[in-house]
Amino acid sequence: MGLTVLAVHAHPDDEVMATGGTLRLLADQGVRTVLVTCTDGRYGDAPGAIKPGAPGHDPDAVAALRARELEASAAALGIARVVQLGYQDSGMMGWDHNDEPGAFWSTRIDEAADRLGAILRQEAPQVVVTYNEFGFYGHPDHIQAHRATRAALAALAAPPTLYYNALPLSAARRWREQAAPDPDAAASAEGEGFDPVALAVPDEEIAAAIDVRGVLGAKRAAMVAHASQLADAPWLSLDDDAFAAAMGWEWFVRAGHPVGLAGPSSDLLAGYR
Repeated sequence: MGLTVLAVHAHPDDEVMATGGTLRLLADQGVRTVLVTCTDGRYGDAPGAIKPGAPGHDPDAVAALRARELEASAAALGIARVVQLGYQDSGMMGWDHNDEPGAFWSTRIDEAADRLGAILRQEAPQVVVTYNEFGFYGHPDHIQAHRATRAALAALAAPPTLYYNALPLSAARRWREQAAPDPDAAASAEGEGFDPVALAVPDEEIAAAIDVRGVLGAKRAAMVAHASQLADAPWLSLDDDAFAAAMGWEWFVRAGHPVGLAGPSSDLLAGYR
């Protein structure tokens, strides 16, 4: 049986920023890559940066558009299988949408874990990637993805290695200066109050640092595919050198390592090949 890496993300477009290059790199190496997207993204922006609740924002239309964008992004990244669980986007933390019937945030963890567990048993990945317990930046759907993933893995007889996408402190400082020097631009790109330095982890906690500079064309193409959400992202206005400086590495914290891995690596599949 070949090698498989499975990523669990919350919304269409989440697969790109922190894991897109890694997924493309793995696919180019002959690794099967699987993406599970938990929600439909209906409370993202409509085209023209129209916000949820504003005139012209149709959640159903946004969800349909984002599904098409996800398909194009996955093709750019060489992802072999995309599974959309289809839960309703919960919106940002504290929004009324959090508690709507069908919202991912209001879904029982055991239900979501059962569905995810079925996919894990089908695919038998050696490595799973998702978010930490804070959902990287506190989004309820990211937190729920973490909880569902942990619950699904706990039910497996032979769990895979688990990684959380992460940002080392040194890179976060550089990223803030190079990719989004204007704090208002950074907030606009990633959500109100976004500060990469505040979300970073100490460099010594990084277990895998992946050099994705060789596949940045695919990563940029996947970002462009998510035009409804990322068209105005500051990174897309960078020239190739600046884009490589900002997006050329992806980092992960190792959260579970049944094969006894220790120390840093340049390969998510270390211990399996």
